[in-house]
Amino acid sequence: MIYFVSDLHLGAGDAQQAQRTERAFCRWLDSVAEDARAIYLMGDIFDFWFEYRGVVPKGFVRTLGRLTSLAERGVEIHLFIGNHDMWCGDYFEKECGIKMHFAPEIVELCGRSMHLAHGDNMNIAKQYALRLMNGFFRSSTARWLFKWFVHPDIAMSFGAWWSGKSRKSHSKEHLSPANLGFLIDYAHEHHAKNEGVKTYIFGHMHLPYDYRDEQLRVLFMSDWSGREATYIAMNEAGELQLKTFEI
Repeated sequence: MIYFVSDLHLGAGDAQQAQRTERAFCRWLDSVAEDARAIYLMGDIFDFWFEYRGVVPKGFVRTLGRLTSLAERGVEIHLFIGNHDMWCGDYFEKECGIKMHFAPEIVELCGRSMHLAHGDNMNIAKQYALRLMNGFFRSSTARWLFKWFVHPDIAMSFGAWWSGKSRKSHSKEHLSPANLGFLIDYAHEHHAKNEGVKTYIFGHMHLPYDYRDEQLRVLFMSDWSGREATYIAMNEAGELQLKTFEI
């Protein structure tokens, strides 16, 4: 089996909520460990992550331990960065055996050509302010300035504040399938130029949804802030299914 999961936002909320989410995710990892061939972490796994040369955010030892153990057993672990963990470096790859992906990719899985991406920074050509902000935060200049001029304690506090502000904009209470239209439009435009790609998987929007038409299928996963989380399971025949896990 191949599994896809997104938007855990580990570390978000108060200490009780953060621990609840991490323990739930570890239970999920234990539940899929027996038959997992690969696990794709589709972005925003951490609510905020930044690596200094010799410093990484404290915590998450349960999660990193589970993922490292799975990788050492031969399970492929892939991490596609999202807008909350875009400042990842090489720590996960070197220390945990996790394969990093810093841009959307087309992959071949179980006979399917699939487009995988977190979903942020896509189809925003007319959103000039967002493009400018994203361009700056993703630049090497911003990372260098943050690394050398911001103390880690201040950096983590700022990251928690900024991430919370961003996360609230994706509140499920104000979302409907119509809000997913910009990514479905992106999938149609991409498919027109890549006819062999008919399956698209996204996170980012925190709303689980399975969109299908005659040309393609677009699947979205939930976040982990509610009573249950929605993930994707893919069997060896290439069949995809949205599944829920009780948190």
